Amino acid sequence: SLWVASGLAEMGAHWIHGPSPGNPVFCLASRYGLLGPEAAREENQQVEAGGHPPMPSVTYGSSGKVLNPKAVREARDLFYTLLASTRAFQGSKEPPWPSVGEYMRAEIARTVPTMAGGQEDSRRLQLAVLAACLKLECCISGTHSMDLVGLEPFGEYVSLPGLDCTFPGGYSSLAERLLSDLPEGTVLLNKAVRTVQWQGSFREEGDDARVFPVRVECEDGDVFLADHVIITVPLGFLKERHQEFFQPPLPERKAQAIRNLGFGTNNKIFLEFEQPFWEPEQQLLEVVWEDESPLEEPSADLEANWFRKLIGFVVLQPPEQHGHVLCGFIAGKESEHMETLSDAEVLSAMTRLLRTMTGNPNLPAPRSVLRSRWHSAPYTRGSYSYVAVGSSGDDIDVLAQPLPEDPRDPRPLQLLFAGEATHRTFYSTTHGALLSGWREAERLNPALQAPVPA
Repeated sequence: SLWVASGLAEMGAHWIHGPSPGNPVFCLASRYGLLGPEAAREENQQVEAGGHPPMPSVTYGSSGKVLNPKAVREARDLFYTLLASTRAFQGSKEPPWPSVGEYMRAEIARTVPTMAGGQEDSRRLQLAVLAACLKLECCISGTHSMDLVGLEPFGEYVSLPGLDCTFPGGYSSLAERLLSDLPEGTVLLNKAVRTVQWQGSFREEGDDARVFPVRVECEDGDVFLADHVIITVPLGFLKERHQEFFQPPLPERKAQAIRNLGFGTNNKIFLEFEQPFWEPEQQLLEVVWEDESPLEEPSADLEANWFRKLIGFVVLQPPEQHGHVLCGFIAGKESEHMETLSDAEVLSAMTRLLRTMTGNPNLPAPRSVLRSRWHSAPYTRGSYSYVAVGSSGDDIDVLAQPLPEDPRDPRPLQLLFAGEATHRTFYSTTHGALLSGWREAERLNPALQAPVPA
């Protein structure tokens, strides 16, 4: 979390997804008193939003007008009905399509028939809204295209009940609180690791020195010997570096799981304004390009059209704390292209976009821009995982499997794996990451009990 001016910008995780008793992040945040009064309310914990929280929103079209809310709602309802129908293919031997994207397109083509006469306009609008819904789904799944997301395993992901909420003091307030319970000096920061050597016999200096199976070498040359190492680096880093990072390299089965699983980019673009151009009650400004359709190929020209992938903006609440700030979300290759541009280029593209959508060519430009760059970050190389075409939930379990993997091996476990990409039903979330860390801690010490019931 970065403090900007008076407010706070979450560069990483934004919401507690499904703040209810089954969510350990919510339970800890509640216990530590880190949430606002609203978030902890009983009613909020019972909302079933299916991972798509309803927010008071306004939808701008590229013709510069606010789109008819009823038409938008009908198209969106159709989208979520179709998306929910993907669950039927979980465990199916022969899904009708390999990916969520192809299945959705086929269903859209089947259910949005070519309308006769004067209704062609309403069909075009419906298709444009459906195209926007697919982009939002790309942000949620952290993927470039829903054509990359496997249809059969898609339904394994579990959404918890509860109305998504944020941390008034930033997500980092939870990490700081957990850190404060540890003895001083336990956690070393800015200690990039160069290699993890395992299956070795490494000795400390000294006469009665014992032998360790694991040796961790840092970029700065420091070395740590250990019995066990829990690896929690993002899957994006493993995809790029697992070969040299582990010595000896990981067994082929695990390397294959790393290759199979999907990992993509979802970035944020914060825009700060002198004055809001939106109404105080609006929490979400959505963007629909009226000439787009999920049944037609989007333009491949990233340079010229990257900003079309932006799904819209969340209004940061409350303005007393944040100032007048919008947070845009953008995923995929367009998002990665955005990382290569200058602040001025991003600001100018966002200004043009908002002038087009509001139909106001004189809309004042934002006074500042701030954005995440998760793909360029060398130790993340993207945002979070998804189950790609050609992979399955089994790959997640293989990734989570500690090494050495032979159960008959008498040696203690050396490499353990945690992080969002190792949780079969909660991948891509902070609660999945937290639960996976507890899982590995308990594996090493069964006497350890998670601080809240898992």
